[in-house]
This record gives sequence, C-alpha cells and structure tokens, in this order.
Amino acid sequence: MGRPASGARPRPDRYPTPRPTSRCVRTVAALALTPPLRLAVARHAVPAGSAPRTGCDRCGTTLAVGGAALGPAARCPGCRARVGAPPGSVEVCLVVALAVLVLVDATLAERAAIAWWLGWAIPLVLVDLAVHRLPDRLTGPATAGVLALLGLAAATGSGIDPWWRAVTAGAGLGLAFAATTLLLGRRGFGLGDAKLAVGVGALLGWYGWPVLLAGLVLTFASSAVTSLGLLLARKVTWSSHLPFGPFLVLGTGAALLLAR
Repeated sequence: MGRPASGARPRPDRYPTPRPTSRCVRTVAALALTPPLRLAVARHAVPAGSAPRTGCDRCGTTLAVGGAALGPAARCPGCRARVGAPPGSVEVCLVVALAVLVLVDATLAERAAIAWWLGWAIPLVLVDLAVHRLPDRLTGPATAGVLALLGLAAATGSGIDPWWRAVTAGAGLGLAFAATTLLLGRRGFGLGDAKLAVGVGALLGWYGWPVLLAGLVLTFASSAVTSLGLLLARKVTWSSHLPFGPFLVLGTGAALLLAR
C-alpha cells in the first residue's frame, strides 16, 4: 500500500519513535482515558429515541468520571448492577488502538488524526454491539476532527491533493452507504453506518484509493466470515441483523497498518 499519492510535495519526516520510558508514560496516560470512554458507552448505549443514560438503571446512582461504576469491573457501587460496556472491554479496545497508533506509518499530524478517530471509534464499536446504533453525538465529532486534523497535515507538508482526495472519498463512501438505506430500507446500511463511513473514507482516502479499497475489502470480508461462523454455530439466522460498525472500524484499522 502506498502513502498519499499526490506526488507534488516531499513527505515530511515521520514522527520519531519514542523511547521505552516515553512509551510507558504515554500508555499510562492513554489508559487514563478509560473512564470517559466508559462514560460515553454507558450514556449512549440506549435504544434509539431514548435520552442518554445519566445513572444506574437499577438504583439511579449518577454516572460520573472517576466513579466506581466506570472502572474496569463496570459495576454500580450502589447495587452492583452491570453498567455500560462489559468488564475489561474498553481497556482491551484501548490497548489495540494504541498498538495501531504505534505501528502505523504516519507523520505527527496524521497520527493525531488517527488517534482522534480511534478515540471515538472505541465507544462507537461498543455502543453498536450493545444496541445496534451509532449515535450522531459520537460519529459527528469523530468525522469533523479527522477532516480538521488531516487539513492540518495538508497545511504542514503533505499538500492539498491528499486532503481533497480524503474529502472526496469520505463524501462518496458516506453517500454510497446512505443510498443503500434509501433504496433497501432495513436491508441496507443504517444512517449511523453512513455517517461513520464518512470519517472512514476520509482517513483511508488520505492514504490513496488502493488503501480505501483494501479497507472496504477487509471490512466486508471480516463481516462475511463472522456471519458465516455464527450461522454455522446456529447463533444467528439468515434474517438476523449484525452491527456493521465494528467491522468497519476493524477493516479501517487493518488497512491503516498496511498503508506503508
């Protein structure tokens, strides 16, 4: 896979590889993000049309960053009921996101765009798995931040061509997903998937059309393999609906690692 294919301007130096001590500090700092990420999942993992959750469903204990309910155990301190994402799931997702961020070939500004998107992708994946929806309050900031930070990358050395390609890819992919909703109804992608696809298209389109294509192939392949496995295990039926957001995030992360 190639780097941004504009060919107009030389690439700026890559972000220097951090020393082991620096990596440890950054990892600890990143893991400190787990409470707000857990809060995002707990608040938005509600049925469509419902107000964001503000407290424990059983006893009403308020959810707040720093509270025990948003720790790795994901248990309400008042009644011990399960709250939000499953225990350890946010932490595992964050470690995977950090691995992608470390391994991806990117400049500092590009890495910032990827980090921003991954930070929003974690609660989006867990919310989609829980209630089969991708809230606008999460997809909107994810997409806006990616476009802004890629614009910064363009302004600081990569040139305007990759950014225009990113915008075109994001808009095109989002419209393509939305078209399936309008044409196929429930058999197509949801509008939440379409909004998530805008950021995905922009991020992968920045690196070139082959990277975008690879991301889509990996997305649909992982979805197909998972669906087939669940069918064979009789966990789902042909009429079952699987959330597509997690596969879109998985395919995007894998494609970013191939974009070297």
